[in-house]
Amino acid sequence: MSESQIILILILVFVIIVTLSAILKRYRRCPSDKILVIYGKTGKNKTGGVSSAKCIHGGASFIWPVFQNYSYLDLKPISIECNLTNALSKQNIRVDVPCRFTVGVSTEPDSMTNAAERLLGLSTDDIKNIATDILFGQLRLVIATMDIEEINSDRDKFLANVSTNVEAELRKIGLKLINVNVTDIRDESGYIEALGKEAAAKAINDAKKSVAEQNYYGESGKAEADKGTRINIAKANAEAVEGENNSKILIANSDAARREKQAEAERLAVAAEKVQAAKALQEAYTSERDAELARAEREKATQQADIVVSAEVEKQKIEINAEAEAERARRIAKGEADAIYAKMEAQARGTMEILSKQAQGFQALVGAASGDPQKAVLMMIADRLPDLVKTQVEAVKGINIDKVTVWDGAGNKDGKTATANFISGMMQSVPPLNDLFKMAGMELPNYLKGKEVPEEQTATSENKAEEVKTSKD
Repeated sequence: MSESQIILILILVFVIIVTLSAILKRYRRCPSDKILVIYGKTGKNKTGGVSSAKCIHGGASFIWPVFQNYSYLDLKPISIECNLTNALSKQNIRVDVPCRFTVGVSTEPDSMTNAAERLLGLSTDDIKNIATDILFGQLRLVIATMDIEEINSDRDKFLANVSTNVEAELRKIGLKLINVNVTDIRDESGYIEALGKEAAAKAINDAKKSVAEQNYYGESGKAEADKGTRINIAKANAEAVEGENNSKILIANSDAARREKQAEAERLAVAAEKVQAAKALQEAYTSERDAELARAEREKATQQADIVVSAEVEKQKIEINAEAEAERARRIAKGEADAIYAKMEAQARGTMEILSKQAQGFQALVGAASGDPQKAVLMMIADRLPDLVKTQVEAVKGINIDKVTVWDGAGNKDGKTATANFISGMMQSVPPLNDLFKMAGMELPNYLKGKEVPEEQTATSENKAEEVKTSKD
């Protein structure tokens, strides 16, 4: 064998050794107090999905390099102290329940997967904190569903309920409840202490009763023994003295015993009857008190309902009446406003119509006067001249001349009498037409002043008056 072949063989042996060493190094065995968790590419789970981890307990497995890695979960028990305080029971009584739980990572397949998903890489303190929160919550939930008597007396039921609720929640994170130990239960109201005192008092009373019964049996036995002794002595004396005396003694002893038993029985019977009567009266008084309280509550609720309902109905009735009255007032006011508006609108239309017709008449009158407003006004005055003269005459119409007496001199240079001067003065006191026209800013026509008017002007005025009359017709 050549040197090159030897070298090649050595190299091959070295490669094989290194390969085997690497393979053996990646082959991991799981200790009994741990769970081997293989993560990475681990295949599919039972439901066909991708498995997050592969958990092994009590075996070994090969860890593929690059594709897989591994870690361990510790199975050592964890002791958790839960000193629960102020937990509310079913009777709404606050209790303190100090407990100590022992938990650990579960070795069930599903629970191991949950532990690998939620607890891998966490320290013992972190796991303890998570479990403590769950334990406190479930412990409060169990206490809220149980009475104080059940928690205090039936510890097995309490522990069973705690175990059932706690295990279901711990299983979700991969833990398992190993043990529950309730050290003591206390409540803030002293209810449990009162129950203990009641039990102690009952035990003491039972013991006293037992002692009394034993004393009774002892005294009765002693009395029987004394009676036998006396009977025997009396019998011996009677036999020694006389048989008749012996019989009398026997009869007397028998009567005494009978009366003693009868008196004791009557005493016990009377005492028992009185106790039962007192209990019956107590229960009757309690029932009557409860009935009276219930009736008072019902009466109070009935009266309150009647008052509240009546007040509510009256309130709604007042509101409805007020709304109806307000609506009626609004409608009446709206109707009156509409009537006033219609009346004023009709009056306005009438006034507008009158003013429109007057304006049309004035416009026609000005047109007939060749567009001269002054001449139109003169034509209107000429039309109303009889009324003006009548007004002046009406001023002195009511004076009775025969009732007027005038004192004056007899002679006047103009030949007028005193009465004539009085009448002339009165007529002069009436404002002349010329003065009235001047006060209005107008000039009285010449023909009304008594002056001569050219014939041409008279004819023109007559023609214009005729035109105005025609236009009016």
